[in-house]
Amino acid sequence: MNLFGMLDQSGDAMQTERMRAEVVAANMANAETTRTPDGTPYRRQHVIFSTTPSSASGPPSFGQLFAKASSAPVGLLNPAAWQVQQPVAGDISGTNSVSPGVRIAAVVADTSAPLKRYDPGHPDADAEGYVSYPDINPMSEMVDLMGATRAYGLNASAVQAEKSMITTAIEIAK
Repeated sequence: MNLFGMLDQSGDAMQTERMRAEVVAANMANAETTRTPDGTPYRRQHVIFSTTPSSASGPPSFGQLFAKASSAPVGLLNPAAWQVQQPVAGDISGTNSVSPGVRIAAVVADTSAPLKRYDPGHPDADAEGYVSYPDINPMSEMVDLMGATRAYGLNASAVQAEKSMITTAIEIAK
C-alpha cells in the first residue's frame, strides 16, 4: 500500500468516527424526548460499521480473511491461504485496487423498551400516569463519545505521521 492509500484509510476512519460522535450527541440531546413526530419516545441510535472490500485483484480485506478463517474447521486453518498477492511490476502501491477502509453500513434504532416514569402531570402521560422515556444511559453514551474521540485523534496522528513520511520521501528524492 502506498502512503496515499494510508491517508485514504485514515480519512475514512476519521469520517466514520465523526459520524459516530454526531449520533452519540443526538442520543444525548434527545435523552428526555418523550414524543417524536410518529408519537413515540425517541429511540437510541447505533452506528454499524463495515469494511470496504478490496477488489479481486488486490489483497484480501480483513473481513474476507475473517470469513475464510471462521468457515474453516477449528485446528485446520490454512495460513498459506491468507497470504497477500505480490505486487504487479510497476505498481508502486503494492496493490492494483483501491485500499480498503471502514464505512458506516447503517444507523439503526435501538429496539429496547422505553423507560416508564410516573409523572401524571406530564402531557404525554398514559391513563395510569406513566410517561415513556428513551432508554438512554448518559454514562454509556459518554463512553461511546470518548471512544469515538480517541479513535478520531489516533487517526489524526496517523495522518500527521503519513504527511511527515511523504515530506521526507520528497526531500530524499531531491
